[in-house]
Amino acid sequence: MTATLSVTEIRCRIATTLVGRERELELLLAAVAAGRDVLIEGPPGTSKSTLLGAITEQWGIPLVFVEGNADLTPARIVGHHNPARVLREDYSDDNFVAGPLVEAMRSGGFLYVEEFNRAPEDTINTLLTAMAERRIAIPRVGTVVALPTFRVVASMNPYDNVGTTMLSRSVHDRMCRLAITYQDAECERGIVALRTDTESPRLIADAVALTRATREHPDITQGSSVRGAIDLALVATQLAMLRDVRVPIVAGVQPPRDLAEPYLSVMLDAVLVALSGRIHVDETVEETPESVLRTIWEDHFLLRPAAAAPG
Repeated sequence: MTATLSVTEIRCRIATTLVGRERELELLLAAVAAGRDVLIEGPPGTSKSTLLGAITEQWGIPLVFVEGNADLTPARIVGHHNPARVLREDYSDDNFVAGPLVEAMRSGGFLYVEEFNRAPEDTINTLLTAMAERRIAIPRVGTVVALPTFRVVASMNPYDNVGTTMLSRSVHDRMCRLAITYQDAECERGIVALRTDTESPRLIADAVALTRATREHPDITQGSSVRGAIDLALVATQLAMLRDVRVPIVAGVQPPRDLAEPYLSVMLDAVLVALSGRIHVDETVEETPESVLRTIWEDHFLLRPAAAAPG
């Protein structure tokens, strides 16, 4: 860690740029400051990359991102020799093209592997060697020794089992684990307000409430993250401008009928655009994403109109 800042000072600096996540920030910062590699488990849109980006920025080191999938072979993550130069010059360290693992080791950065449990087993084994030894041997290149700040941080979505593999005990034995879930409604309203500059607390509250409802609906296997609420607020704002619809300001208070009906129409269309691609409807039910979202919209605005009130 930087010589001029303590862990506590870094925690305080990062906390000023985040909405919530104080506990998760402390736990993650403590783990990486202790020299540990970390596995973060949580659904998409729960600030995993935001936390890592904030830590590495304050630490002054790179955050090297790689997506776990079937194409992430050991050669892709470690690196390869430039074929054209090999033909001219033979193998050498100079014509070796470093992959993300070697890049992170040489720069002392964090290697962030998203969707870790989608990576092939031999690739994960390569990472295990780097984590255990803090060095790897590369044929015709030599041994790459990681700088002290090098960490492997992996993430996985515990709710998505399609195309994934179960991680071995040896993987879990080498990594600390941090479970992250969705933030509460108040924090999500703060995130949407920060990311959209929306001036209407009512629109923000509605966007968050509608998005959170997708996580509880019985016909939806995985709902939307707060990213859906951000897009919902942005789309609704622009749609209201296009249709010359005045957006209610006060949350939890029913506006006059002539104001409410155009606004509800705007919110329905914005919901369909912003959330229909983010939710996963149970394959055993004969419902489309649009029909499920319409039900959520009706429940929120027509059956429980006070649900938009904060708290």
